[in-house]
Amino acid sequence: MKLLRYGAVGQERPGVLDEHGDIHDLSQHIADVGGAALLPDSIDRLRQLDIASLPRVEGQPRLGACVGGIGKFICIGLNYADHAAETGATIPEEPVVFSKWTSAVVGPNDDVEIPRGSQKTDWEVELGVVIGQGGRYIAEQDALRHVAGYCVINDVSEREFQIERGGTWDKGKGCDTFGPTGPWLVTADEVPDPQNLRLWLEVDGRRYQDGSTRTMIFSVAHIISYLSRFMSLQPGDVISTGTPPGVGMGQRPQPVYLRAGQTMRLGIDGLGEQRQTTVQA
Repeated sequence: MKLLRYGAVGQERPGVLDEHGDIHDLSQHIADVGGAALLPDSIDRLRQLDIASLPRVEGQPRLGACVGGIGKFICIGLNYADHAAETGATIPEEPVVFSKWTSAVVGPNDDVEIPRGSQKTDWEVELGVVIGQGGRYIAEQDALRHVAGYCVINDVSEREFQIERGGTWDKGKGCDTFGPTGPWLVTADEVPDPQNLRLWLEVDGRRYQDGSTRTMIFSVAHIISYLSRFMSLQPGDVISTGTPPGVGMGQRPQPVYLRAGQTMRLGIDGLGEQRQTTVQA
């Protein structure tokens, strides 16, 4: 299934995409795509529905983030060996963990704001993992059973705020609009191998990123198990698992950063595409 949220900002409704690309409303069955609605029993009930019989949504409504009421937005840094190399970083011995504030979350095609004073706003296409069954101290061999589904995330980042201003990475990662999520949440049963997904990103039609989750340093299962040692993972938590090479700060002979008026287009095979316009905050 491809679960989604549609409607105006703050008024999103739950929906599901059919095989023809049409949206059907799920409001009679779940309040939102998030929290308890992502538990295994709930996903199983939704899977039994006759999608064609659900109310069809007319037109092309705005898509919101594919997960509502996100509790934790956890990110993994430097998780592709070739990306670590392009940034001059040492390959980490353990996952690098940071957070995005949930106020960064926007729809997959909403505008991305260049923060005031920013000179180094950058892009990062990433595989998003959404937790279904929560837990602590999850064994790696059991970890994928805790996944409700997968989605596309653009981990937009302001490099000066992140790296040059002291402290942790978070203030360069969590600015408003820095977390486009979606277009839909593809349930785990439709993604047999999260370590074999192609992901890519273009700016103004130029392809900068073109990679595969095969080159992750730490697998999805390892990341889930690792994080669960330090926090309870809960239904609807989102984990962004790192980016392949091709980010703006890694361009040679000099870095390339975003400016207002540009278009980012990005996607992951089987998980859909995003498209954002950059605007000045």
